[in-house]
Amino acid sequence: MALRRRNKPTVIDRTFASAIKSVSSGYMPLNVQEQFGQIDIYVFDQILRGNITSGMRVLDAGCGYGRNLVHLLREGCEIFALDADREGVEHVRQLSAVLKTGLPAENFRVGLIEQMPFRDAMADVVICNSVLHFARDEDHFRAMLSELWRVLKPAGMLFCRLGSRIGMDFEHIEGNRYAIADGSEWFLVDEEMLLELVEEMNAVLVDPLKTTIVQDYRCMTTWVLRKRR
Repeated sequence: MALRRRNKPTVIDRTFASAIKSVSSGYMPLNVQEQFGQIDIYVFDQILRGNITSGMRVLDAGCGYGRNLVHLLREGCEIFALDADREGVEHVRQLSAVLKTGLPAENFRVGLIEQMPFRDAMADVVICNSVLHFARDEDHFRAMLSELWRVLKPAGMLFCRLGSRIGMDFEHIEGNRYAIADGSEWFLVDEEMLLELVEEMNAVLVDPLKTTIVQDYRCMTTWVLRKRR
């Protein structure tokens, strides 16, 4: 599936300039944006709470332009990333190179989440941010989720942020597909479906479901699971 381009950075040159400074003359990032980039606040929350730490192997499935990877690259995580957008993947490769992480270019792949080219149980943390609601239907949604779970180690954490119907009504199209305010069609989950999936996957909720309602537009739910040992 060719996903719609998400979160293309408007400050891409500033991001690279900051990265270049940080590896010359002993420069240290001066502010939160330089250190963390355009990170999703809910990924940031997991970092603050120690659920994502330096030295972990982290896979960002649907990485876009790497908005959630700037800090993790700086901090020495072993990063893997995948996206259907070749330009986004190339940007993440370049960012890794500029930050002199030493990570091989082949860690960053162009591909589909439902067919990821990574081995089983390879990641301590899998991030899938603002991707799953682009599923075509339930079969496609489950295929992506199955791959995210496959590559996660026992006791590893899966972080998902996705569109939902928790807290708002939407125009129903068919199945789990609904129209949101900008005219897009999204695959939207609800609380019952997410909790049933937790049971089906024999997973543990790291946090209660947390949903942000964007007024008259959309709902975004943070769904964080841990795989049992």
